[in-house]
This record gives sequence, structure tokens and C-alpha cells, in this order.
Amino acid sequence: MFCCLDTLGSFYSPCIPYWKKRSLNMKKMPLFSKSHKNPAEIVKILKDNLAILEKQDKKTDKASEEVSKSLQAMKEILCGTNDKEPPTEAVAQLAQELYSSGLLVTLIADLQLIDFEGKKDVTQIFNNILRRQIGARSPTVEYISSHPHILSMLLKGYEAPQIALRCGIMLRECIRHEPLAKIILFSNQFKDFFKYVELSTFDIASDAFATFKDLLTRHKVLVADFLEQNYDTVFEEYEKLLQSENYVTKRQSLKLLGELILDRHNFAIMTKYISKPENLKLMMNLLRDKSPNIQFEAFHVFKNCLLNSKPAVKQRVSVWFRETPKWPRAADEPQTLLRNDSTESPVPGHPVPAGVHPSNEMRSAVISSCSEMHKCRKI
Repeated sequence: MFCCLDTLGSFYSPCIPYWKKRSLNMKKMPLFSKSHKNPAEIVKILKDNLAILEKQDKKTDKASEEVSKSLQAMKEILCGTNDKEPPTEAVAQLAQELYSSGLLVTLIADLQLIDFEGKKDVTQIFNNILRRQIGARSPTVEYISSHPHILSMLLKGYEAPQIALRCGIMLRECIRHEPLAKIILFSNQFKDFFKYVELSTFDIASDAFATFKDLLTRHKVLVADFLEQNYDTVFEEYEKLLQSENYVTKRQSLKLLGELILDRHNFAIMTKYISKPENLKLMMNLLRDKSPNIQFEAFHVFKNCLLNSKPAVKQRVSVWFRETPKWPRAADEPQTLLRNDSTESPVPGHPVPAGVHPSNEMRSAVISSCSEMHKCRKI
């Protein structure tokens, strides 16, 4: 008995805590236990089973299960679990395997073959690995920049309803990085956005417009350079959106146009846009739209165009109003602009959005132009 107590006493020595002494006697545990596969094994299994899915033979059910398991294991390495953080070493190994094996490309190419939950996992894995940084470097951004067909496949995804929304999420994550946004902007596929935003499926069209807007507003200097170099091509297509039969497309396009031409980085674009009388005439026609919201957005663009227009353009606008049989509400009641309240809307019944306070110079320009239009009506 005393011998046992003595042994226990020495084991529970006050100098060295029990837990620390126990850890000293244990061998160093490996990063991955036998029950958990390492990144290289996960990548190999996933790639092999995706190849089986591509063949569409009798083994696809089993392969689909293995793909789901592998994606879950991959997501656990990248994101960790509720009780533990993702292991840095394992994340680095997995990222390197994704690049060297070409699996990142394969996941996008075979996205339609993966089940619903698997598609969500692929999206999460892609976005997570894209955000990964080593100091100031973003390895995945560098990898995609050298493999631009990944972006091409994501853009093409809008043509496949099963994966369109997933591709949209991944595209917007890519657009956060300027090098990738530049590749998309200057690619031949950029013009496809004008087609995607008018797709008959509302969810896909709305998602495509969200990506389109993000692309044109996130990196100001890059976008200004792109629009200057491709002005005619872009605005020729953009005009079609402004005349779309789809109410949502027309309104969103008008609102985005207002944001673009009022951005200080796009001053040269605004100058070029308002120098063309056809653009002002288009805004005037939109002022006559049956929707009050379209009228308001059009007036917002129109008044800023007039503010920066030359006197000759303003005179031409007066002539057009004289020849127009139906008048916009803003031109019918120019006196509403004379009120002292700076938040008074130029279009009766449609308040100015919160935070917008027109300058006296702008108010004077709009009042002058509207008064001139009102006089023309009486002639």
C-alpha cells in the first residue's frame, strides 16, 4: 500500500504537473491520423471520382458519394470545425495540391455534375482559397491570373441555370481582386453581360446584374481606363439596356448610369456622354415613361447632363421640348424646384433619396432648364 502511494506521490510530483509529465511521455502525434486522409490523398480521390462522373457510367452513384465526402474533408481543412481552427500547414498543403493537380480548374469545369450540397461546398472552398494570403501575396489570385480560362468558365456559367448563381458568387469574389477584375473587363466575354442581365429567369438576370454592377463600380481607376478605351462598344450596348422592355433591367441600368457618370474618376466619360445630343434625347424620352420610378432615375441623369452641357446643347433641348407632344411632370411644374427645402424632389411625389443635398449651382441649373422648357410649352 505504502509502495503504491509512494509511486503515486512520485508520479504526481509537485514540481512537474501531471498533464505536463504525461505529455513528455507521449510521442508527437502526426498531423493526420489513419482515419483522416492528408490533402494529397483527398485531392487524388476527388479527382479520380470526378473523372468517373464525367464518364456517366454505372459507378456514378458511388463516385458522387465519394466526391461529397472529399469536398467535406477539404472544407474541414480550410475552414476548421466548431472546436478547432484550420491547421495552417494542412491548408498550405491543400492549396498547393489544388494548384499542382489542376483540381481547381476541374471543380469549375465539372460543377454541373456535382450534387446540390456539393456545389455549395465547391463555392465555399473556392472563395476560401481565393482569400488566402501569404504576407502581401495572394497565391490563388496569381494562379487564376495565369489560368484565365477559370474566369471564362465562371462567366459561361450564367448560361447553365443549375450553376448560374454559384458561378455568380465565385465571380464576385474574384472581382474583389483588381488583377482578376481587369482580366474580365478587357476580355471578349465582357459584352456577354449585356445578354445575361436580360435573361428570362429573374434570379439569374438579377445575379448577373449584381456582378455587372460590381465589376463597373469596385475599382474606380481601372474602370475609368476601361470605359475610355472602349467607350463606343460599351455604350452602344448600354443604350439597349436603357430601352429594354424589362422594367427591372431598365431601372437598374438607369441607376447605374447615374452612378457612373457622377463618379469623379469618370469625368471624361461623362463629358463624352453628354456631348452627344442623342443621349440627352434618350433621357428626355425616359422622362415620359409610364413608371414614376423610371422618370425619377431618368431625371437624375438628365439634370446632371444639363448642368454640364454647353449652352448650344441646352438650346437644342428647348427645341426638342417644343416639338414633344407629351411633357414630363418635372417640366410641367418647374416652380417646385424653387422651394427653399434642399431635399425637395424635382419630381413631385418622388422624394430625393436620403443623404442627397443638391448644391445651389445645380438647383439653379435645373430650375433654369425646366423654366425654359416650361416656356417652350406655352409657345
